Amino acid sequence: MQFDPAEVFGDAGPIASRLEGWEARPGQIEMAQSIRGAMESRSQVLVEAGTGLGKSFAYLVPAIERVVDHHERVVVVTHTITLQEQLMDRDIPFLNSVLPGQCRPALVKGRGNYLSRRRLELAIKREHSLVDGEPARRSLRTIEEWARTTDDGTIATLPVLERRGVWDLAQSDSGNCLGRRCPTYDTCFFQNARKEMERSDLLVCNHALFFSDLALRIVGASLLPRYDHVIFDEAHAIEDVASEHFGLTVSERGVEHLLGRLWQPRQRKGLLGVLLGHELAGGLVAECIQAVEAARTASDAFFSMLLDWHRVHGRSNGRIAEPGIVANPLTPAMDAVSRGLDLLKARLGDEADVAELSGYAERAGDLAMGVARLLGQDIPGAVYWIDGTEQTRDAAGRVRGPRPSLRCMVVEVAPLLREHLFSSGTSIVMTSATLATSEAPLDGLDESRSGFNHIRTRLGCDEAPALQVNSPFQYDRQMRVYVDRSMPAPSAPGHLDALVNRIVELVERTHGGAFVLFTSFRMLHAVADAAGETLSAVGPLFVQGRDGPPGRIIEQFRLDERSVLLGTTSFWQGVDVRGRGLRNVIITRLPFEVPDRPIVQARTERIEARGGSAFGEDQLPRAVIRFRQGIGRLIRSAGDEGIVSVLDPRIITKGYGRRFQQAIPEGVVIEDLGFDYGDC
Repeated sequence: MQFDPAEVFGDAGPIASRLEGWEARPGQIEMAQSIRGAMESRSQVLVEAGTGLGKSFAYLVPAIERVVDHHERVVVVTHTITLQEQLMDRDIPFLNSVLPGQCRPALVKGRGNYLSRRRLELAIKREHSLVDGEPARRSLRTIEEWARTTDDGTIATLPVLERRGVWDLAQSDSGNCLGRRCPTYDTCFFQNARKEMERSDLLVCNHALFFSDLALRIVGASLLPRYDHVIFDEAHAIEDVASEHFGLTVSERGVEHLLGRLWQPRQRKGLLGVLLGHELAGGLVAECIQAVEAARTASDAFFSMLLDWHRVHGRSNGRIAEPGIVANPLTPAMDAVSRGLDLLKARLGDEADVAELSGYAERAGDLAMGVARLLGQDIPGAVYWIDGTEQTRDAAGRVRGPRPSLRCMVVEVAPLLREHLFSSGTSIVMTSATLATSEAPLDGLDESRSGFNHIRTRLGCDEAPALQVNSPFQYDRQMRVYVDRSMPAPSAPGHLDALVNRIVELVERTHGGAFVLFTSFRMLHAVADAAGETLSAVGPLFVQGRDGPPGRIIEQFRLDERSVLLGTTSFWQGVDVRGRGLRNVIITRLPFEVPDRPIVQARTERIEARGGSAFGEDQLPRAVIRFRQGIGRLIRSAGDEGIVSVLDPRIITKGYGRRFQQAIPEGVVIEDLGFDYGDC
């Protein structure tokens, strides 16, 4: 079959015959040919594809060719749900309809995303013994009503629950799965999805699931079936996701949730409350309740000791330099819960009860081991810290006490990826709109090499060839970039007042339609408090951290073209608002990472220990890539127009500012905000 990119994407090709106005793009053809070659040779390739190039088609066509002509399996890995939906609902079905052969796609999600019909029925039957309070009961009813109509049974389509933790009672869980013995096995959402995955040859999943699978493969298990090729879209996020998934987290909230599902002493509810009167196991149930109460006491003591240690000995960023900083009463207590549940299930004859106890026993054992590994710093190459040590304020303004977590992340994932991913004999394609550290080649440098060196080093694909393909958009006509050189430096007195005044002026000039991007919640909330009333007079105001999850904020933002959004990390990337809805992007500060964040600090120490420059090798390249992502929010289609304003004078006053200037699309002139730029 003929899958030559020049013909498929050509003006007389199958795509052009179905899409009115289609024009062949040389960059798209070049990208597809590069990916095709990497798949043929089972090698790696890095491709930066500018916004609007059509990169999903450029990698899907070679992928479908491998599926159809070579009977191989391809995994496409994305960072955002939005892109997964685009691939599954639009791009893949369209290509299947026009190409000379079809793939069989499947969207792969983690098991916890799926409803278990059996567990839901059991939870409803035991509602008065399992859950307490009307909000929790209403949440269970919401799940019950949704279950009658859902097609895929995944949490993605579940309405918002008043008590999100109730989902735990109905979700599919490997620890309590009955397999073929389950009375709902034939209609099980997860089992049917797994069968579909095994039959499929083009799998789509997110970064988190892929790296969870890779971590399992290192120890001899897996979530995904065997595959021949991997395509990472939004590949700029690979390192952070891998670092987190090779690490570990145990939180006070997570321990409390598990113990609360087993036993709530005041209400005498939970799974053990259901079994309390069991004629064959009453004594063992009472012993398990005692073990849960002991574990709750141990949890309170353990996390209190962590907070006390942090107040007396801890660093401001929570980092832990040595193992065994406090005693560990929690691991033996959770082990006792796990053993007790295992003994109890041996006395029960009801298979459903045995399954529930098995699941909770496994989770209790995992928590016990997790605490021991974190406290003992058993994960090699990781940085450890305590998170959640400060009071917080919720959306209603209520003050919440510290909710500590013990965490670690792997500092350098390159050795792990080099050994377990890039040396696997699988072709690896990594693509994104922002992989290189500049938009245009630097003077005197071969940017095809130098611009990608940062990501090569951080991921461990040292010899991977790279391709940089520009966007087809006419940025010099669609975008204007302004810099405020009069703004006080971020650390200078008067910075906040000047920032607020300039943000208000810019938002009023464009009558809303604005993203205001911050690098910290502290500054975001300070501006929201100072300017919220004024900005709300322009249009609907949405503040990250106060007005719901990011996905819902974006949905509301799109409803009114006068909307104003104040956002941080998650809004610098992966957000697509087209047309006049977004015509003004305000970057309040060059996006350097917080230097004392534990993972950043640990990377800096590693680089400097081997004689390198952490600023030049790591901090600056990361900031430039994030800066490019922020600018990229503005122009999402050929018809978009607008302005980007940079309110950090360092882009002009510092020597490294030139690197940020070179990250601005070629041909766009940087202008001073003192000039009159009119309404947009």
